[in-house]
Amino acid sequence: MHRLFLLRHAKSSWKDPGQADHDRPLAGRGRRAAKAVARHLREERIAPELVLCSTARRARETLERIEPALGVADVRFEPALYGASAGALLERLHDVPDHVGSVMLIGHNPGLQELALELAHTGPELHELAAKFPTAALATLELPDWRTIRPGTADLVGFVRARDLTP
Repeated sequence: MHRLFLLRHAKSSWKDPGQADHDRPLAGRGRRAAKAVARHLREERIAPELVLCSTARRARETLERIEPALGVADVRFEPALYGASAGALLERLHDVPDHVGSVMLIGHNPGLQELALELAHTGPELHELAAKFPTAALATLELPDWRTIRPGTADLVGFVRARDLTP
């Protein structure tokens, strides 16, 4: 079984309305949420072998804050992940070598949520995921392999939101 971790970037700042969307940094709330996610990753011993991260500033800053908790992972910043559709994300996952057992994808909605809902056919938290995939939420899916994943071939085995993690 392979594991796919879908992490939506933490909350971004809207302080500068003239700033390009790609360049928006994390808000204070987002920095705190990313810290909580990092703590969760350490506690649950989540250490993906490969991290694929959008090049948007808020995604990179989210990764920066959780990276110490990830252990040694191959990290790749990919411009195509910014604003990618569920279909484009799925195509990217098809290119992951099968010897890679776990991947974390750090990106954006609606693509991440749509991908999770498209792939997962079972899981106790499917209803919650369908209702909302908030910033700094982490969905964990189990699937047979990367090359043959298609709709309905994964199990949602975890879904945690930052608000679930804050003390």
